[in-house]
Amino acid sequence: MAASFSHRLRGSGALLALLAAGAALSGCAGMSETVAPAFADPGAYELYDCKQLETQRKQLAARTAELQKLMDKAETGAGGAVVSELAYRNDYLSVRGHAQLVEDAWRRNRCRETPPNAAPPVSAPQRPDIKPAPKPGSAAR
Repeated sequence: MAASFSHRLRGSGALLALLAAGAALSGCAGMSETVAPAFADPGAYELYDCKQLETQRKQLAARTAELQKLMDKAETGAGGAVVSELAYRNDYLSVRGHAQLVEDAWRRNRCRETPPNAAPPVSAPQRPDIKPAPKPGSAAR
């Protein structure tokens, strides 16, 4: 009897430890918005122009979506929340921090998005080629 009670007690302890770890990790999800800027250099995008910021915004949005899919996929497996946190959370927070800094610079610079099918800039008209004048005494016949 004592052995089975001890075995049940250990099993319950392990279950409680897993539940506590899950609760602790789920608390991190709400914190990510406030912690994210700590994972990026605040001056990283100060000298970027709007075109560079637009490129960064697109790249960071794509990377954020990719990491979110990987985290969602990891969470479907056994121990998925732990795997997701260990494998992807720091990278996700870093990308979100950079994205937030890029957005701040975007607003500060009053940037506007380039329309999707914008026409390329029109170049200045080209001068027609001017042929050199014929040499004296070599008149064409």
